[in-house]
Amino acid sequence: MNEYDPQKGLMRPDRPVGIVGYGAYVPRYRLPAAEVSRMWTEGVGGVPIKEKAVSGLDEDVITMSIEAARNTIVRAQIDPREIRAVWVGSESHPYAVKPSSTVVAEAIGAVPHTQAADWEFACKAGTEAMQAAMGFVGSGMAKYALSIGMDTAQGRPGDALEYTAAAGGASVLIGAAEEAVAVIEGSYSFVTDTPDFWRRAHANYPSHGDRFTGEPAYFKHVMAAAEAMMEAMGRTARDYDWAVFHQPNAKFPQRVGKMLGFAPEQLAPGLLSPRIGNTYSGSAMIGLTAILDVAAPDDRILVVSYGSGAGSDAFDMLTTERLAEVQDLAPKTEEYIARRTEIDYATYTRFRDKLKMS
Repeated sequence: MNEYDPQKGLMRPDRPVGIVGYGAYVPRYRLPAAEVSRMWTEGVGGVPIKEKAVSGLDEDVITMSIEAARNTIVRAQIDPREIRAVWVGSESHPYAVKPSSTVVAEAIGAVPHTQAADWEFACKAGTEAMQAAMGFVGSGMAKYALSIGMDTAQGRPGDALEYTAAAGGASVLIGAAEEAVAVIEGSYSFVTDTPDFWRRAHANYPSHGDRFTGEPAYFKHVMAAAEAMMEAMGRTARDYDWAVFHQPNAKFPQRVGKMLGFAPEQLAPGLLSPRIGNTYSGSAMIGLTAILDVAAPDDRILVVSYGSGAGSDAFDMLTTERLAEVQDLAPKTEEYIARRTEIDYATYTRFRDKLKMS
């Protein structure tokens, strides 16, 4: 059996980098899980979350990304023309051929002297864009790089995903450590070919492996990435003030946190998933923004994303004195969550264009 040294997999750029600005966006519409249950099971059985966020008729990944990006730039207090990369991670880009990132870059004033690209890796598309941004900035190729994780609600009518697949996400701007609100001290990735979730071309909805998505998929990858990250940094759960794990539902992140030795109060504030659902590509990132909204300087944070297919990205970061200066400059994640309008299943069907004509 080959022994593996996590230090060899630890990713650190040549020069220290961190999060210079951050922002989130959650649409106001909420579909109660009880409403889905009423429609498909006559209210029988438990529901995995309380409700989920649903994008409106005039919202998609691009419009929501623009909102989160603008919040990020306000907190970063920089000229958007200095941004040298705009990356949007999502599994629900509005166009099959036409990047979301160029529209976002145009809307925030980052064009034309910038690089733009769309990223995909199921629910960790946003965090892999963060790692690439670390490389861009850490190598000296860019002063700032913007990474976004954003999705709209997807789920086949009556499928288990319809309870949890939600809309929303977050954005972070990576820059030099001396400007950061949180310095990223290291990152680590763990991936395998585990086909727990997929969607073929032209399919309207994703498919998944039911319970298979738990043990050999989510838990294996999140646990491995988190353990390797902590081992490489020489830390244990007690060394962190906060932790956020990908939140496909309420139970998974709570269970993995307990398995790793984290106390409930260390997990992302309020555990977002029961209140807004699984925001897919932005799940771990929006948990991070919720933490940054309330964290104090010198707080240590562990972030572990998960993407089906399958893989996890882990980050170890330490907040700085600058965080307190920017927290109130833009709407906080909890403010978006509190701003809610409840809808019924019929309205949800209309908003998500679920009535298909054959």
